[in-house]
Amino acid sequence: MSAAQYLFTPPETVSLPVRGEAARYPVRRVFCVGRNYHAHAIEMGNPVDKATMRPFYFIKDASAVVQSGATVPYPAGTGNYQYELELVVAIGAEGFRVPEADAERLIYGYCAGLDMTRRDLQLVARESGRPWDLGKNFENAAVLTEIVPKGELGVLGSGAIELQVNGAVRQSADLDKLIWSIPELLADLSRFYHLRPGDLVFTGTPEGVGPVVSGDRITGHIDRVGNIELNIGAAE
Repeated sequence: MSAAQYLFTPPETVSLPVRGEAARYPVRRVFCVGRNYHAHAIEMGNPVDKATMRPFYFIKDASAVVQSGATVPYPAGTGNYQYELELVVAIGAEGFRVPEADAERLIYGYCAGLDMTRRDLQLVARESGRPWDLGKNFENAAVLTEIVPKGELGVLGSGAIELQVNGAVRQSADLDKLIWSIPELLADLSRFYHLRPGDLVFTGTPEGVGPVVSGDRITGHIDRVGNIELNIGAAE
């Protein structure tokens, strides 16, 4: 069979470096969990009752991925561009309707991620009952570090997560404050999607989210996972 021909050159595969490996991790899909820390849910005006509620998700395109250390332009269409530091799970095995007790096998590794948000556009969409795409899914909206293979880390259930803007601490919490744990999230998400290698899952952000402007520098750290950095350039 002859090779397929395309009208234009297909985009290159988006990928991330892997600590200790020459091969890179190809990104397939980017899932994000909303309101997975109680204090953040409260600061956003939507408290979470785990007994009566379930996780909810939104998706960013792989084309939104940019590597830690980049300088990105202040995005178009917003006057309230905000950071959200999160632990990200990198999927390394296929899974559909996976029991919570078996969810660890899906984990290839972890990285730190910034879920960059056009907050004003997100809130307008939220209040009008519309999708969040303009607020969440745009160029350079998913900032990611190298992936750390799971190895002996197992399922991360604790560890400091902290973000600074221009050296001042803005977010500081512990992974043990997650409302839904990593196994709970993966089991729930796999009820709706066939999870596959290359899928990334942002697990939620602690309280302290806020705006940045051109010239700001974001730095962050997650214990046993690594450091993240983003520089905000001039508006496009």
